Amino acid sequence: MGCGNQCHSSVIGPLFALVDCNNFYVSCERVFNPKLHRRPVVVLSNNDGCVVARSEEVKALGIPMGIPYFRVRELLEDHQAAVLSSNYTLYADMSDRVMQTLATFTPSLEIYSIDEAFLSLQGLSGASSDVGRRIRRTVLQWTGIPVSVGIAPTKTLAKIANHWAKNHADLEGVFDLSRTECLPSILEQIDVEKVWGIGRRLSEKLRPLGIRTALHLAQADAGWIQKRFSVSAARTVLELRGQVCFRLEESPEANQNIMVSRSFGQPVRTLEHLQEAVSSYLSRAAEKLRQQKLCAQILTVFARNSPFGSAPFCAPSASFIFETATQSTLEMMKAAQTLLPRVYRPNVAFHKAGVLLSGLVPADKVQPNLFDNLPVRRRDSRLMQVLDRLNAAKKQVFFASEGIRQPWRTIFRCKSPAFTTRWSDLPIVS
Repeated sequence: MGCGNQCHSSVIGPLFALVDCNNFYVSCERVFNPKLHRRPVVVLSNNDGCVVARSEEVKALGIPMGIPYFRVRELLEDHQAAVLSSNYTLYADMSDRVMQTLATFTPSLEIYSIDEAFLSLQGLSGASSDVGRRIRRTVLQWTGIPVSVGIAPTKTLAKIANHWAKNHADLEGVFDLSRTECLPSILEQIDVEKVWGIGRRLSEKLRPLGIRTALHLAQADAGWIQKRFSVSAARTVLELRGQVCFRLEESPEANQNIMVSRSFGQPVRTLEHLQEAVSSYLSRAAEKLRQQKLCAQILTVFARNSPFGSAPFCAPSASFIFETATQSTLEMMKAAQTLLPRVYRPNVAFHKAGVLLSGLVPADKVQPNLFDNLPVRRRDSRLMQVLDRLNAAKKQVFFASEGIRQPWRTIFRCKSPAFTTRWSDLPIVS
């Protein structure tokens, strides 16, 4: 059961809300296919391998997250469950819509993940729980996505409040933990592993010390926790007591690297197909690099076979260091071609490959090399701008090295249409 009375503090001092989309991938699919409502639904990972999203009906069947699909196929069929492939384009666009809706409530917004965001409620009028209900109602009305809202004086407590809201139907998706008398009874029922920032490894070290719940952690000596573990763990202790240590990160930190990797739809045994896959992944990675106005100093290409097969595990990689940091797909493609012969193994059936761009620097702070061919660099820059504009809505232009048939391409057997990003896939009302 939930805490007997919801807290109704006015939004004056620091107060955070964590808004979390419920069963996000499943909810996105249900927005455009009402027949999926109240029906068991699972969404599968790349190549339809594992369960990565579950409706409440599927959770009630005892099917855990991450389980291989083949192990639960019969159970899902017995309960007439809908089985869908991941539609990342749809999920990313729906996430943007949710975040844009949340931004109408406050300019102080931290997008924490594709389906979560922290908001500062400071300065908003009305009782905090009323604000939470208004957020929930608006997101559902504008996007069709149901959310849970946890409200508290710190981000760590807001995480706990959100967890409580999700697991207690009587709270109708909103829980305000800003009143201190609510805290002890709630924290006592939260396993220390479930506290934001603690996790399984640290909780295994805390339990032998008698710290088994969030309440035990809140009552621990912060100085001792810092000496024994870390500054971050000590700050978590203070956050559980209502002291703000983690503030909103409204400007996300620049990436330290960019990686694109995929599992193949079928094993790759030839150098030609490995080259195609790496070229395709590199094209996407370079596009991300330019979107963030960054350049890369180092390119790493890697591949691996399946760790579960009978053959010895093999995971070769090779790196190339550019004399001048670059964001040109052309320049990276040339470098990748020199690396692939060092990665390819003729007798290995590769299961996965990818590229990693590291040594990232802002594009406007790149130091040119004395021997740089500046006309060629400027030409490549203009070409990449045109390429990105053409591919902004849908990929229309690609490099020949990416291949045409692409037999290695990741399999999505049950993928729903791109309802929000492709004209031909717009839902039809009859």
